[in-house]
Amino acid sequence: MMSLRFPVAVIISVIAAVSCACSARADDDSGRISKSDDAQAATLRERLAAAGFEFSATYIGETLGNVSGGLRTGGIYTGRLDLGTTVDLEKVVGWSGATFHANMYQIHGDGLSRDFIGNLMLVSGVEALPATRLYEMWIEQKLLGGRVAVRVGQQASDVEFFDSSYDDMFANSALGWPGITGINLPGGGPSPPLAVPGIRVKAQLSDSLTAFLAVFDGYPAPPVPGDPQILNPHGVLFRVTDPPWWIGQLKYKFGIGESGLPAMITAGAWYHMGAFSDQRLTAEGLSIADPAGLGQPGLLFRNNGIFFVYEQMLARAATNPDKGVAFFLRGSTSPSDRNLIDLYFDGGFLFTGFSEKRPNDKFGIAATYARISSDARQFDRDVQIFTGTPYPVRDYEAILEINYQAEICPNFVVQPLFQYVIHPGGGVVDPGDPTQSHRIRDAAVFGVRTTITY
Repeated sequence: MMSLRFPVAVIISVIAAVSCACSARADDDSGRISKSDDAQAATLRERLAAAGFEFSATYIGETLGNVSGGLRTGGIYTGRLDLGTTVDLEKVVGWSGATFHANMYQIHGDGLSRDFIGNLMLVSGVEALPATRLYEMWIEQKLLGGRVAVRVGQQASDVEFFDSSYDDMFANSALGWPGITGINLPGGGPSPPLAVPGIRVKAQLSDSLTAFLAVFDGYPAPPVPGDPQILNPHGVLFRVTDPPWWIGQLKYKFGIGESGLPAMITAGAWYHMGAFSDQRLTAEGLSIADPAGLGQPGLLFRNNGIFFVYEQMLARAATNPDKGVAFFLRGSTSPSDRNLIDLYFDGGFLFTGFSEKRPNDKFGIAATYARISSDARQFDRDVQIFTGTPYPVRDYEAILEINYQAEICPNFVVQPLFQYVIHPGGGVVDPGDPTQSHRIRDAAVFGVRTTITY
């Protein structure tokens, strides 16, 4: 059933449209304002920024519908309000090179993947349980003339690590924080909607090479049975005593061809020092599906993964050399015995600057592929053997996304989108099938995302 919050999106969209009209009127009238009047007309926001205080507000609203396949057809509305502040501590208290940042989420609405599809890589990075929660709260200190930056506090890993600058427009959660880390790490790792305390060091080794190293608390919520979003409902547990999660990477920027088309390659790895459930065997060495055993997975200590990112501008737009056609590819692998996903790829193309009349519009097409680990697949075969049923053997989940981002005005963007989900849950059995022999069917999703920023 469509959420009753859908009218809220309509109201917000109308407000944004009116704001666009007012901005356009203000632009038309700007020629009547003298230069001497500009200082007097400075906004409160500009004065606060000059004093070292910056504030931001972003509202993302989504109306999404599953029109075929999945668990069932239907539609939802979901939204997330992000309020943040960044404080230049040098301007405010004289602390040279230091910055404070904090932001919070107000999340509301339903989840299309959770309620209608049953897939692993959520069709929306906004989808989460309704809550009002603190997200990030950290202090960053720049050293050695800004070439080294140390960040301490509650923070996320998805913006700087294992990331491409060309994947931001896509809605699917895996095209933000990659599906393999979002699925394998406890609580999905430090990514929306749960950040964790940690320390990140960023070092500019040369004009082309940047190194990153971070250590985070390994669990965004207590490591007990239950949904981490329920166990840490407001994001204020500030856990610092759990086994840590380490991640590091090197980013190398370079140019291609005579025109110097920008490109970058990233290589990195992560290491988690906690315990993970065996995907096939019990502590006694029997299959979890074997009725002679206890049916509880054994615990395996430590986990790791390696990853890479390659991105490149393929062609410059005639209207703006900073825009054009761009490409990205990301990949990762992790051990099969303790992870549901052991191989992952995603990639896509981004087109910008293709219209003089709409210079900031974007068009994107991307795909993800997450392979079910060999141990998890063998567990499914064990189920077939011990139950004598044609239980499906999971293989992979893949998603195709196509969307268009239309800028209605500088602070209001509308994105119609389409996603096709292949083998939801990796080809897991349909919970509504009494024979336990049929997979959840592929799902087709249509929707619209609206983003309002301040």
